Amino acid sequence: MTVTTVFIGFFAMLGMLLLGVPIAVAMALIGVIGGIMVFDWTFMDSIGAVVWSVHNEALLTAIPLFILLGELLLRSGIADKMFLSMAAWLGRLPGGLLHTNIGSCALFAATSGSSVATAATIGTVALPSLQERKYCMRQSLGSLAAGGTLGILIPPSVNMLIYGSLTNNSIGKLFMAGLIPGVMLSLLFMVYIAFANRGQGSVREEKLSLSEKLRLSRHLIPPAVVFGIVMGSIYSGLATATESAALGVMTALWFAWRSGKLSLTFLQECFVQTARITGMILLIITAAFVLNLTISLTGVVDELTAWVTSFGLSVTGLLLILILFYLALGMFMDVLSMQVLTIPITYPIVTALGVDPIWYGVFVVLMCELALITPPVGMNLFVVQSVRKDGGNISDVMWGVVPFILIMMLFTFSLMMFPEIALWLPNLM
Repeated sequence: MTVTTVFIGFFAMLGMLLLGVPIAVAMALIGVIGGIMVFDWTFMDSIGAVVWSVHNEALLTAIPLFILLGELLLRSGIADKMFLSMAAWLGRLPGGLLHTNIGSCALFAATSGSSVATAATIGTVALPSLQERKYCMRQSLGSLAAGGTLGILIPPSVNMLIYGSLTNNSIGKLFMAGLIPGVMLSLLFMVYIAFANRGQGSVREEKLSLSEKLRLSRHLIPPAVVFGIVMGSIYSGLATATESAALGVMTALWFAWRSGKLSLTFLQECFVQTARITGMILLIITAAFVLNLTISLTGVVDELTAWVTSFGLSVTGLLLILILFYLALGMFMDVLSMQVLTIPITYPIVTALGVDPIWYGVFVVLMCELALITPPVGMNLFVVQSVRKDGGNISDVMWGVVPFILIMMLFTFSLMMFPEIALWLPNLM
C-alpha cells in the first residue's frame, strides 16, 4: 500500500465526515474496506479479536469513572459555590470576574476531565453575573470558551487517557505532564485579562474582608480534596489511573451526600449521562482500533515514516507542519475525532524522529484545545453560545477567543523550545 493510497483513504474519510457520516462509521468503513482490499475476506476474522481486546482493556475503565466524577461534582452544586469562592479572591484584580472565569475553569477542569462540561458548567454559573454587571460580552464569552479548554489539559483528562490507550504510554506520566502546562496557561490567560483591563476604568468587584474571603473559601475544599486524592494517589504510586478514578468517585459521592443532593434521581441522572458519553467514546475508540489494525498489517506507517523522513525535516519543522495540520482539522472536526484519526499515523513518525512520547501527548492535547475554540466549528464556541440567554450573535464568542488562540499558539512554541515544562514532573516519578 503506497503513501498515495494512504492520502486517498484519509481524504475519503474526511469527505464522509463533511457529509455527516459519524466518525466511528467512517473509520470502521475505511479500515474494513482497506483490509479486505489487501487481505481479501480473511481480514474479517481478525476484527473480532481486536474488538474483544479493546473492550477488555482495563485502562479504558477509567474513562466512565472520570466522566462520572465530573457529573457528580456538576450536579451536586459544588461548581456554583466554587465560583463564588473564586470571585471573592480574584474579583479585585483588573478584569474582575473574568479572572474568576479562568480560575473556576482551571479548578473544575482538575476534577471533571472534560472541556465541554467545564465550559458549560462555569458558563451557566458565570454569565448571569457578568451580564448583570455590564462586563464586555466578547471578553466574557472568550474567557469562558478558552478557560473551558483547560479541561482536557489539567489532569485528570479523558483525552490524555485516550492518547495513552492509543499509544500504550503511562497515564500517570501523561497526567503529570499536563499539570504544569495547564497551570501556566491559566496564568497566561489571567495576565492577558489584567493587561487588557488595566487603567482607572477597569472593572473590579467590591472589596471583601479577609474573614468573608476565608468563610467563602470552604467551598473550595471539595474540588481540592478530590484533585488531591486522584493526583496524589497516582503520583505516589499508590493507585493506577483507574483506581484513582474510583477513589475520586467515592470522594465525590461523599461530598454529594454532605451537600444533601444524594438521591436516586440524582444518581440516575449522573449514571445515564455517563453511559451516553462513555458509549460514544468507546464506539469511536473501537472503530479507531479497527482502522489501526489495517494500518499496522499493511505496513502503511513504515512507508509513511520513511516518506516523511526522506524530506530531511528537522523535529521543529515537522512540529510546525503538524500545528498547521491540526489547526486546519480543528476547523471542521471535534477533538475526539481528531485524536483517534491522527494519532495512529503521526505518533510513529514523530517518535521515529526522537520526540518524547509523553511530551507529544501534551502537544496533541494542546492542539486539540486550539481545535475547541477555532472557528467555525470549535465545540466550546457553541457550548458557551448555547448557555447565553441574551440572544447575541455567535460572532461575539468567535472574536472573543482570538487573543486566547494567540496566547495558546505562543505557549505551544514555548513548549517546543523548553520541553522540560511538560517533562519535569513525569521525570521525577
